[in-house]
Formats: sequence, structure tokens, C-alpha cells
Amino acid sequence: MPPPDRPVALDEYPIHQAPLSMKHVVSGDRNAYDRCIFHVFDHAGRALLILGLGVYPNAGVIDAYATLRLGDELLAVRASDALGDARMEQLGVPPVGPLSVGVEAPLRRFRLRCAADPVDPRGLSYDITWTGEFPAVWEPHHTQRRGGRLILEGRRFVQAGGVTGWIRARGEEFVLTAGEWTGTRDRSWGVRPIPGEDGGRAAEEYRPEGFHWLWIPVRFEDRFVMVLVQEDADGHRTLNDALQVFPEGSGRNDVQLGWPHTDIRYRPGTRHPERAVVHLTDPSRKPLELGVEILNSSPLAVGAGYPPAADWQHGTWQGRGWTDRRVYDLSDPAAHPMAAFGVTDHSARFTLDGRTGHGIFEHGSFGRHDPSGFADYSSVAQ
Repeated sequence: MPPPDRPVALDEYPIHQAPLSMKHVVSGDRNAYDRCIFHVFDHAGRALLILGLGVYPNAGVIDAYATLRLGDELLAVRASDALGDARMEQLGVPPVGPLSVGVEAPLRRFRLRCAADPVDPRGLSYDITWTGEFPAVWEPHHTQRRGGRLILEGRRFVQAGGVTGWIRARGEEFVLTAGEWTGTRDRSWGVRPIPGEDGGRAAEEYRPEGFHWLWIPVRFEDRFVMVLVQEDADGHRTLNDALQVFPEGSGRNDVQLGWPHTDIRYRPGTRHPERAVVHLTDPSRKPLELGVEILNSSPLAVGAGYPPAADWQHGTWQGRGWTDRRVYDLSDPAAHPMAAFGVTDHSARFTLDGRTGHGIFEHGSFGRHDPSGFADYSSVAQ
């Protein structure tokens, strides 16, 4: 017999948005989600750590993951469990297996931890304090339909900051030093597809010809720049944002930077970006060029649980107390053929109007994309 439905701790606070317990979400959609992603990376391109935590209330699942790209190796830690009534998981209580994301000061400071593997002490572990240095800013409201059905609706914000602490892997310790490491993060909730559902007629008859995606948070010393682009096969833009944000207390308002256009130089025979220029425009119509130099890369479909990952995806029930650690060899792209059909996060060095900054160049380009000259899913750069 299931336990009785009783109030949870969050119900004590005056934060309700609907006549429901905070245990429940308004939507009955099985794909309801609430999660975060953090990026931590050095400015030399040696290490790229990606980690996140997600709650799927209608699936009854909580899970978390971390991947570290070092050379040709990708070290991954994943954990999943049953979602209990204590909906304070985003505060890191309790952790999910060895992984936790703790909110020490909302919108300001976070504690990110991964316990060491008791079997293999050379595996991935870390203890990081992530501190926001710029205000968190909204991304555009994100919706996507397949046929007449709403399959994705997300509310998201993004932020950049500094990191301190340490990362250990393969017998090496990285000390996260100010000025040599950067952190970015994304927080989102809403409805987003998780595996296990038959898409029916809509999935069969409304298959997209192509999809092009750029998500680019960049931290400079005195400003934060966020660029977001989503396009269909013919280049029709369904999501667009370019914003320049200044530190709190600076007295400077956010500045919109127009309609971004991007020139990407791909590695021949692939859709792997090596360099790019994002063309922006300030309010006086002055052209601005955001230069991009890729430093390190981590495909989210390998280890991190994003589609079309074959071994584990977010929100899927793995049983109680599931933890998995593994190492992927990325030296041969042919060993992970589906990675090319998922989004890849690249740590990068950026230039803008004489300034140098660091951030993430998240890129995904699948199928036909007329502006890039890609005719179909098999097309690659020449």
C-alpha cells in the first residue's frame, strides 16, 4: 500500500503558485522536469567538467551526473534514485549517490561535490564552490511542438561566475585558481521529453529535416555576454537572444546586441567547430565581432545522459540507489557514432572589442541546414 499523501516541508513556506502541495507539479505530463547544469573549465583547455542534477516528479525519479574531459578520456559518474517527498534535493539534501548540488546562497553561491570512488581512488571526485559574478538572466521562453502537441516548454536562466576548490582524477589534482578557471550554469524547468514514450503519429509524420542550435555564455572580466540561436532546416529562427550584462552595482543596464549571425569554421569531414565569429550589433548599430577559439570539447550524448545517448538518459528509472562510473575513449569519433547527432559543449576562448573572455560554445547541427550548406543528415564540412 502506498504511503498517505501528506504535506512536505516546502509547504510551510509562502511560495505556492497553485492550490497544490509543493510535492506536486501543475502539469500531469510525464515529461515534467526541473534541473540544472554547471560547467567548470580551465582557460588553457586541459579540463572541462560538466555536471547536473534533475528531478522528474511525475516519473518519480531524481538523477545526477558529472563528466570530466581530460585529453582523449571522458570520465563519467552517474547516479539515479527514487524521488522522495523531501523536495529539497536541489539544496543537496540528500545527495544522489556520490553527487550533490548544494544551494548555499540562491542565485549566488553553490557547493558542487562528487565523492571519491572507494574502489578506484584514481576516478573522478571534486569539491567546488561556484560563485556568481554577474546577475542571473532569463533566456527566452522556449517552446517546441511536434505536429499539434507541445513536446517542450522550458523556463530557463543562465549565469556566469568564478570557481574555487579542487578536482581529482587519474592521480592528478586540479586546484581551481581565480583568473585561471571559469564557471557557467543554466537552470531550467518545465516539460522536456524523456525516453520511454511512443511518439505515435506525430513522431512518424513530423520528423524534422534539420535542427541548428547555439548556446553561448561568455564571462569577461567586466561583463557577461549570452547568445542563443535555434534554427530550422531552412534557417528560420525559432529562438533568438543576444545580451550583454554587467555586474550588480555597476549602474549599467543590460544591453541587447541585435540579431546574431555566426560564421563557423568546421573541421573538414565533420560538423565539429574549430573557430567561429558571432556577428553582433550594439544599440548604436555598431558591428561587434565575438571571436571563438575552441579549447576542449565534451559531447553531451557521451556520459552526460543527453539524447541520443545509448547507455543512460535523464529521467529514466534505473532502480533505487543506482550508481555508474565509467571511462570513455574519445580518441576515435567512430567509437561513438551517435555523439554527432547530439549537442556538444566546447570550452572556448572569446574575444570582443579588445577584451578576452572564456565561456561555453554549445553547438548542435543535425540534418539539413541551408545557411551552413548542409543538405541532409550525412552532410559534413568540406
